[in-house]
Amino acid sequence: MSKFLGYIFGPIFNIVFFLFLCIFHPIQWICFRLFGYKAHKISVDILNLFLTYSNWVLFNSVTFKNGQNLHTDRPIIFVANHQSMYDIPGIIWFLRKHHPKFISKIELTKNIPSISYNLRVGGGANINRKDSKQSVSELIKLGRRMKENTWSTVIFAEGTRAKDGQIKPFNVGGIATLLKVVPDALIVPIAIENSWKIVRYGKFFLTVGNPVKWTVLKPIDKTDKNAEEIVLAAENAIREKLNQPTRLLDIDANTSLK
Repeated sequence: MSKFLGYIFGPIFNIVFFLFLCIFHPIQWICFRLFGYKAHKISVDILNLFLTYSNWVLFNSVTFKNGQNLHTDRPIIFVANHQSMYDIPGIIWFLRKHHPKFISKIELTKNIPSISYNLRVGGGANINRKDSKQSVSELIKLGRRMKENTWSTVIFAEGTRAKDGQIKPFNVGGIATLLKVVPDALIVPIAIENSWKIVRYGKFFLTVGNPVKWTVLKPIDKTDKNAEEIVLAAENAIREKLNQPTRLLDIDANTSLK
């Protein structure tokens, strides 16, 4: 039944979602060009409010749980699992006071209304996966902006979307690079549930009635841990929340903050 209803409501949702992107593209441009970063951020926040609750068109519920007392006077690296593009709007809206920035493929900075413009001017890192030097340079610049502005960064550490909801091993490199620039950054895991179900049959014929959830988990204690151990701790915290098997540390790993 969910798949059948998706044939009806999926196209409607896609139209609504795309219309919001088109409407807010010139709004973003005006806000940034005439009033600067703060006004642009407000426009992006409001856009993502609408995008988040567009889920209602698909009869999806939206639940964001954050029982952590996270202050805004310290940079934060949010480490999350990744299930679909619909993971992102909720994070931007519900964590807006932390100014979340994203690490994105450079290809996404073109030809997508609202999204591409925000990626170009919003302060995140746009990396060329074929150019390691450029990627590292972008991450270092992002780390400096985090430090200067007390911003946060969201990293989908799997490196790709989990199409069946099963978490893939987290990559360490991006987080290790940021921690070298912002060593006092707080590491906070976010567990994302059920957004993969929306696109289980493709991007156009979406499913309905999914309980989409984000849960902000307890910050990771970095004491006496290298980057590999920190990332694994974040990964296992998310795995435990999603009732998936935890992983052991690879004893051959040599990634370190030193």
